[in-house]
Amino acid sequence: MACAAGLTALAGGLAQAQQATGLAPVSPAMQNALARQRDAETLVVLSAEGKALLERDVIKLDGYAYCGAAIALAEQGEFRQSIRAASKALHLGNSDNNDDLKALAQRDLAIAYSYAGLLDEAERYARATLALKANDPQQAYAPAHKVLGDVAARRGQFDEAVAAYQQSLAAASPRYRPLVLVSLANAATSAGRPADAIAQLDRLGADDAAKIGPFYRRSRANALLAAGQPDAALALFKVVATDGLAGSDGTYHRLWATEGIGRVELARNNRPAALAAYLETVKLADQLRGKFHSEEFKTGLFGNVQTVFDTALSLSVETRNFEAAWELSEASRSRQLLDSVRDRATDSFAGQRVTLPELQRSLGPQEAVVQYHVLADRTLVWLITSTGMSATTLPTGEAALAAQVEALRRSIVERRRDTAAVAQATYQMLFAGVDLAGQQRVYVVPHGPLHYLPFQALHDGRGYLIERTALAVWPSAAVGAQLLARRNTPDTSLLGFGNPATDRNVPLPGAEREVIEVARLFGRSNVYVQQEATKQRFRTSANQSSVLHVAAHAEVDEVDPMFSRILFASSPTEPGLLEARDIYGIDLNGVRLVTLSACESGLGKVARGDEIIGFTRSFLSAGATSIVASLWPVADESTDLLMNKLYKDMASGRDLMSSMQQAQLEVQKNRRFAHPFFWAPFNVIGNGRLTVADAVAAR
Repeated sequence: MACAAGLTALAGGLAQAQQATGLAPVSPAMQNALARQRDAETLVVLSAEGKALLERDVIKLDGYAYCGAAIALAEQGEFRQSIRAASKALHLGNSDNNDDLKALAQRDLAIAYSYAGLLDEAERYARATLALKANDPQQAYAPAHKVLGDVAARRGQFDEAVAAYQQSLAAASPRYRPLVLVSLANAATSAGRPADAIAQLDRLGADDAAKIGPFYRRSRANALLAAGQPDAALALFKVVATDGLAGSDGTYHRLWATEGIGRVELARNNRPAALAAYLETVKLADQLRGKFHSEEFKTGLFGNVQTVFDTALSLSVETRNFEAAWELSEASRSRQLLDSVRDRATDSFAGQRVTLPELQRSLGPQEAVVQYHVLADRTLVWLITSTGMSATTLPTGEAALAAQVEALRRSIVERRRDTAAVAQATYQMLFAGVDLAGQQRVYVVPHGPLHYLPFQALHDGRGYLIERTALAVWPSAAVGAQLLARRNTPDTSLLGFGNPATDRNVPLPGAEREVIEVARLFGRSNVYVQQEATKQRFRTSANQSSVLHVAAHAEVDEVDPMFSRILFASSPTEPGLLEARDIYGIDLNGVRLVTLSACESGLGKVARGDEIIGFTRSFLSAGATSIVASLWPVADESTDLLMNKLYKDMASGRDLMSSMQQAQLEVQKNRRFAHPFFWAPFNVIGNGRLTVADAVAAR
C-alpha cells in the first residue's frame, strides 16, 4: 500500500471481509494503521500529545491554568486548540497523580468534543470524569452530567437527557443552575412534555431569566408552541426579534426568532407565511458573520443554521420552484463555509455566488452540472446544461444515503466481489430520473455523505459511469464557475514531494518512486524525498511550478478540519505538519494542479452545510485551479500506472478531466487492476478543463 492510515469505519469488518472474499490477510502496516486510528483519541494518546505540546511551550502554565484556557478556547469555537490545552492539563495530572486535575482535564475534553459534535468522544470523557475523585463536584461533575445530557438530546434520546440534566442540577452551583434548568426544559419539550418544561422554566428567578435573556424566551416559546399555544409562542418570538436588534449578537437572535415564527406558521399550516419567514431567516443568515455561540450548548438550544436553509428549500420544492431551491442550496454551502472558517483564514470563495444564467453560460456543449442536496427524508438533484435546468426529487434521505455510500466504499476498499452490484444500486438511488444522454463531461456538486462517494465507480447496469463520461467534482456551483473562469497558461513544470521522513507513520517507498517517475514527464522539475521533503521547503517553493505533486501521509482532523494536515519530514524540533489553515496563507496563484496522492487527502470534514474545509478547499482558495485527491489508501503499482497515463495525456495537450478518464480506463483494462479499488480512488476537483501543455506545441 502506498498509504496506510485512516479507515476507522472499516476496521471492525475487515477480517470477515477477508474470509468472505478469499483475499490475503491485511498487511501488518495496514493493521498497525487501523489500530493507531482506533486509538488516536484515547486518554493515553492525548496525554502523550499533551506532553509533546507542553515541551514546545516557551511559557509553561500549571495544569489548572491549561484547563481555564481549554474552556475559553472551546467557547470561542477553537475546538482542536481547546483539546490541546486540555491534553497538557491531562499530562500534568497524570505526572503528578492528581485525580482532581485529571477530572477537570477530562471535563474539558468532554465539553470540547461535545461542541465539535463528536458525541461518542464527549460521552467517553464525561463518564471518565465521573469515575474520578474531584475536589469540587460543582466544577467537575455538574458539567460532566450536563455534557451527557447534551449528548443524549442531540441523539434524540430525550428521556435520557432529562435524567442526565437532573443529575447535573443536583450537583450544580447557583451560577450554573439556570443553564441546566433551561437545558432540562428544552429536553422536556422535545420529549413531548411541554408542561414539565414550562414548570422548569418557572423555577428560574427573574434575575436569572434576564441574564439568559433571548435563550430563555426562545425556550419558553418552544414549550408554548409544543403545548398548543401558538399565539403565546408567536408573541414571545416577536419579543426576541425586536429585542435582538441591538448589540453584537442582534442578528443572531433575530435569526432564531424569525425561524421560530416560521415554525409557528408551519404549526398553523400557513405554508406561504412559513416560507416567507424562512426566507427572511435566510437573509439574516447571509448577514451573520461566522461565529460560534457556546450559549447554544450551555442552554441546550442546539440551533443549526443549515436546518433553516433545508426548511426553506423544502418549502420551495413544495411550490415546484426548483430554481429557488437550487439558489438556497448554493447559499447554504457558502454559509457553512463562513461558519467553519470563522475569521481564522481568508477564503477567496467566501460569499461567492453564481446565478443560474451565469452558470449556464460557463458550460460548453455536452457539459452538464449534476448537483445534489440531501435532506432528512429525500434528496434533490438538479441537472443543469447550457440550455436548461431540470430537477428531480429522490425518495432517499440522509441516513439511508449515508449507509449506501458506506456500503459501496466498504465493498470497494475490501475489494469484494459484490462491488458492481452495490455500485449499480447506488447509481439507481442517485440517478433515477436524471438523463445523462449526450453528456460527455459532467461536473458533480455533491452534498453531505456524497462527498465520500466515487461517482466514477457507479454502475448503470451496462458499465461504470467513467466509461461514458468524464467527471469532475465541485464544492459548489459558484466555486466551480469561478474556477472555470481562472486564467490557464500552460506550463510544464513540476514540484514533487515524496515519502517524507516522519516518525508518525510507516515509510512510503512506493510514493517516493511515484513522484520520481512522474517528474521525468515534465520539462522542468524539482523533487524532494525523505528528509528533504520538508514543510518549510513546501511553503517557500510551492508557487514556483504549475504542478504540485505530493505523495505523503495525510491525517483528517474530525474535530476541526482546519487542522487536517499533510505529514512532511519531521525532526526533533519540527513535527513537519502542514495544516489546512496554513495552506490558506500560502500564495498558490501560479499553481494550476495539485495532486495529493495521500491517504484521506480528499476527505475533509463533511458538515451539514457541506463545504469541504480540508485540504481541497484550502488549496483552491490559496490559488490552485484544480486538485486530484484520493478517497482511500492507494496501491503502488496501479497508482504508478494511473499517474503516468494521467500526466502523459496532459503533456500531450489533453485536459485534466479527459486525462483522468483515460487514465482510469487504462488501469481498469489491466486484469489485475480491474476492481474499482485500483482505478477509482482519485477525484478531479475543480476546473476539469485545465491543461498544463499546449496541444499544438506538444505535437
